[in-house]
Amino acid sequence: MSGGEVAGILVAVFWAILVSFLAVVLVRLAQVLKATTKMVADVTEQAVPLLADASTTVRSARTQLDRVDAIASDVQEVTSNASALSSTVASTFGGPLVKVAAFGYGVRKALGKNTDDAPKKTSRRTVIVGRTVPTPRRRKQKG
Repeated sequence: MSGGEVAGILVAVFWAILVSFLAVVLVRLAQVLKATTKMVADVTEQAVPLLADASTTVRSARTQLDRVDAIASDVQEVTSNASALSSTVASTFGGPLVKVAAFGYGVRKALGKNTDDAPKKTSRRTVIVGRTVPTPRRRKQKG
């Protein structure tokens, strides 16, 4: 065997090892891609129903918000109507009622000038839940 033949055999062996190594790498890469494809398919199967549920929930929330908006506008209308009614009643009956009350107070004061009918001052007592406590006694001054 000559040196050229040995070199050719070495190059052929080297190429055979390199091709075998690349074949193993490609087989592993194919397995990884297959597993990834299966995982993506599983995630898609689970995500589609979740997205459908989320869409249903968003639609339901929107319907509820529309109802709340309608209720809020109705409440606002009722409040403004009540405010308008209150102002109308106050302006219609408020002035005359104040005048009648003032007149009645004046009449009572005029008729109540009698000092004999004045109520007498009573002693002050403190009430504690369920019983009455007398006012504190004054100390006698020494003198």
